[in-house]
Parts: sequence; structure tokens; C-alpha cells
Amino acid sequence: MRFPNQRLAQLYDLLQNETLPQDELARRFNVSTRTVRTDVTALNGMLVDHGARFVLNRKEGYQLKIDDAVRYSLLQQQSPSHLRVPRTSAARVHYLLTRFLTSAFSLKLEDLADEWFVSRATLQSDMAEVREWLGRYRLSVETKPRYGMKLFGSEVAIRTCLTDLLYQIALEDSDNPLLNIEALNSGILDQLQPLLQECFSRFHIRMTDDSEFYLRLYCAVAVRRISEGHPLSDFSAEDVDEDVRDAARHIVNLLRPVTGKDISPSEEAYLRVNIAARRIEEIAPSAISPDDGESLVNYILSYINTQYNFNLQNDPQLRADLLTHIKTMITRMRYQINIPNPLLANIKQHYPLAYDVTLAAVSSWGKYTPYVISENEIGFLVLHIGVGLERHYNVGYQRHPQVLLVCDTGNSTVRMIQAMLMRKYPQIVVSNIVSLRQYEQQGSVEEDFVISTARLSEKDKPVVVMSPFPTDYQLEQIGKLVLVDRTRPYMLEKFFDASHFRIIDRPMTQSELFRSLCDQLEQEGVVDAAFFPSVEEREAIVSTMLGEGIALPHALGLLAKKTVVYTVLAPQGISWGDETACVIFLLAISKTEYEEAMAIYDLFVTFMRERAMARLRDSKDFDSFKAVAMDCLSRL
Repeated sequence: MRFPNQRLAQLYDLLQNETLPQDELARRFNVSTRTVRTDVTALNGMLVDHGARFVLNRKEGYQLKIDDAVRYSLLQQQSPSHLRVPRTSAARVHYLLTRFLTSAFSLKLEDLADEWFVSRATLQSDMAEVREWLGRYRLSVETKPRYGMKLFGSEVAIRTCLTDLLYQIALEDSDNPLLNIEALNSGILDQLQPLLQECFSRFHIRMTDDSEFYLRLYCAVAVRRISEGHPLSDFSAEDVDEDVRDAARHIVNLLRPVTGKDISPSEEAYLRVNIAARRIEEIAPSAISPDDGESLVNYILSYINTQYNFNLQNDPQLRADLLTHIKTMITRMRYQINIPNPLLANIKQHYPLAYDVTLAAVSSWGKYTPYVISENEIGFLVLHIGVGLERHYNVGYQRHPQVLLVCDTGNSTVRMIQAMLMRKYPQIVVSNIVSLRQYEQQGSVEEDFVISTARLSEKDKPVVVMSPFPTDYQLEQIGKLVLVDRTRPYMLEKFFDASHFRIIDRPMTQSELFRSLCDQLEQEGVVDAAFFPSVEEREAIVSTMLGEGIALPHALGLLAKKTVVYTVLAPQGISWGDETACVIFLLAISKTEYEEAMAIYDLFVTFMRERAMARLRDSKDFDSFKAVAMDCLSRL
């Protein structure tokens, strides 16, 4: 049993041990007798399903009366739900969100401030982030004088918000008490794990570990909401594959005894959509009918070929990967289901060219469709496009050692890791790819060694742990560090020069900077009048900030007549959306030199890896800038 505030928990403990009158309770808690009566009524509401209640004996006070000894003894056997006090602002935001999303009562900041030993003003400051978080899901907190604050919004939004929150918390700390005590029924995640795994195996539905965990979190959230009288209603969805429908029905049958209540058809429909949106499709390209998904694949590949001169249209593996991902992506877009992409920031930094071409293609397609594709979804598509670019425009390696790859974080991540290994270690052959569960079931390993994205037990062959974007230490464990050699000093000689170098030591807006640089390039005949509006349009879609104060503004497509990199150093900084850019590279890339664009992007990624922004920013002229850049390259 969970209490909406600490005072109720203390009152419950107190009245279990002794009978006390209203006046004494009011004195002990420093509240009015009216508040005492309200608190006792709230406790009785919580005890309805546990066979007990507190009754007022006018001569003695409130005392516990047990109506069903069996149910009450079960309650007594449960471990107490005492939470640790959140110490940081981020932790308080998580706790506040959890309280609002799970409480059936109005909340008062004064009560929470007393419970967490902070001031009301501190919590009031935290509420700004809480409201912003809830606003993403169209949820709002309304305040009523003397009653406190209460959450309002649709049940689908509440469940989605709570599940997303718990997923993020689990990534940071799997033992967080919000997961195990406050937000979910005790032990429910462990209880559901074998049930869901057996269900998906039985109905041949393949999922990544992350997707399976997310669905487990959703089911745990649904159990609590249904059991507390908050069912999902009025939700309908288009029909799905028979195996998904059967799996959803099976899960509903498993959840019914856990909730102790009937489960509506709307609940089953929403569960079907969530399963369909997160499963991994295993369909050959020839088996996929020409639907919206195939139209989108054709549009993206055609746009990239037309606007960027990268011809990926005849790559059957890329088409298969995009089709299988986009089929479930369209389901997510249709029902506004968001899946987290924890690698998004790394994708932007390590696949900047693939990110740009994919973003441009998707943004262009978005003008003709009602769907809104989130940055998370674009990030997944970028991995596929990036791998396609690697496969066709960076080839020629030979690979020999046999490697078993253990990776269960998604089809796109597997392709990315394969491409990275082939690029950095040309002698490697990934002979087999298995999930974590499949590896544990294997008796032995035939390959020379194992590369895994998580820690594993050795099966008579060495195991090397490698993250999707590996550290230098991890790369050294795999073998000699090998980097793609496209950022030779001639790149600086060919595309960077003193006439396209500027130090700005006065305040300037982003638009003023674009106008000034583009005017110069237009006067030189490098670009035409369409370049400037295209640069502004690209920036409006999503910030071109690479990170660490480095920005890469550019046009949508290869619009330049000659490839030029305009370097700008801004020691005072230029406002770049929510961030500040101090080193800016305006890219003007021509179609005749499109293949070298990949090498240019690699140069900027090198600056990021070397954390060279401050040294570049403090350069006094082009020669000193070039010296810093050369020093970064010499470290490769």
C-alpha cells in the first residue's frame, strides 16, 4: 500500500499500535482535527480492499477494526514502502512526476516539502520542469486553493508518460526505489518477465531486450492503473497480424488475475498496437507488399540520390532493413507511440553526414504526409542509411578472423556495429549474430572470439565487451586501433583557406552570420541565391550543433558549385538555439566532390573526439587554426 504523503504513512503506523483521539492526533501532527478526519477517511479508502478500517470510538478515539483477517494479514506481510529522500533536483523531478502520475489524491507542495526536508520554494522551482515534462504528453497540473494540485489528461497519456519516465529511470539506476516501491506493485517486473518471454516465444514475436523491457514496464503500469480503477476506454485500432493479436490476448489473460478486475477490449487493442510497434520484422524484401512503408523507402533513397549523389537504390540489404523498420515505425507514428533512442546524441556526432541526408529526405517527405516523425525515429533511420553509405562509399577491406557478435539492442544497432567493425578492423568476419539469451543457451563457441554489447560468461573463448560507440580502451581490447584514413592533411589544404576564415569578436545573431557568409560565397560564384534560404531552412528543421560548441550549418542538398568550408571562430559565442556555438563551419558542398564530403565530416568528428573546440576557438589567425587542426589529425 502506497501513501500519497508522509503524514498518512505515519498516521497509519500510529493507529495500528494504539487508539488515539482526534485532539491528540491533531497535536502530534500539528494539524486541525478536521484534517485528521480527512486523513482517516483517506486511509479508510485505501484499506477498503484489505479487510480493515479505522473507526471512531467517541470515548477513546480512533481504533483499528479488522473485518477480514486473511486479507489484512496479507497486507501486514508486505514490506513497508518507505522511500529514500530525493537529494538532487533531477531526483525530485522524478519523484514529483511519479507522485502526480500515480496519486488518486491532490498533492500539496507543503506536505512534500516536509517529507523531503526542503523548502516549498525549492519544489516550486522543480515544478517548472515537471510541467514541461508533462506538457510533452498533453498533461497538465491544476491547482485548487486549500486542496492542492492534481494531474489532468487522458489515460493513454498518463500511462505513456509514466512508462517513459520509468524506462529512463531504469537506464540510469535499475535499483531506484521509484521502480521497485513507489510507481509499481512490488515484484511485478520480476513476475512479468518470464510470462512475457514465454508469450513472445510461443507466438514467434521477436523483440530486442530494450523493447521487451519497455513492454514489461507498460504492462506493470497497466496492472496498477487497472487495479486502482483507471481502465483504458474508447481506444480502437486497425487490425494487426494474427500472431500479435494472439499474443495480446494471451497477455491480457495473464494480467486479469493479477489486476483482479475485468480488462476491457480497449486495453487489449492498445496492447496490440504497442506490440506491433516494437516487434522486429523478419521479412524478405520480396515478401513486403507495396504500402506506405515501401513508398517512404523509395522516396528517401530517391531523394538522397537526386540531392546528394549517393546512389543507394540498388542495395537490397539496405532496402530490407529500412522496410522492416519503417513498417513498425508507421504504426508508431499513426498512434503517436514514442520509443526512446538512447544513442541519438552519439548518432548525430558519429554519423553527421548520414544524419543530414536522412533528415533532409524525411523533412521533404513530411510535407506530403500527416505523420510527424520524431528525432528518435530519424536517428534509427540514420543508422541504416549510415551503414549503406559505409558499405558503398568506404569498401575494399578484407576480413579473416571469425567473430561471434552478441547484440540484442535492435536491428539497426547490429548493422551499425557490423559496419563499424568492418571499417575499423578489415580482417574481421562476423560469422554469426545472436541475442544474449541465445548465447547463454549455447554450449560452446566455434568462432575465434566473442564481441558483446554486454558482459557475458566465457565459453572457452575470449569475450570482449564493446558499446555501440566504443571507447578507445574497448577498441584496444579488440585489437590494434585502426581508424578510417580519410582525414589526411590534404583535406585541410584542399577545402580550407585563409579567404574563408573569419574571427568574429562582436555580438552577432545566427541569421546575420548566415547572411554575411552566404553573400560572400555568392559574390565569389561558389553558390547561387538559393543557398542562403536553404541554409536557414535546414537550421529551422533541427539545430546543426554537433556538440562541444561546434556547429556545422549547411544547405539541404549539394547546392554549391565548388566545395568550400567557411571557418568562423566566435570567442564570445553565437546563440545557436538553446546552445552557444564558438566554432562554426559553414559547409558548401558540390555534387562533383560529394564523395569527399564524408572525409570532411570525419574531420569535424575528430575535433569532437579530441575535445579541440577551446584550442580552435582561441586561435589568433588561420595559420594557428590550421596548426591546431593538424595536431588533432596527427593523434590519429
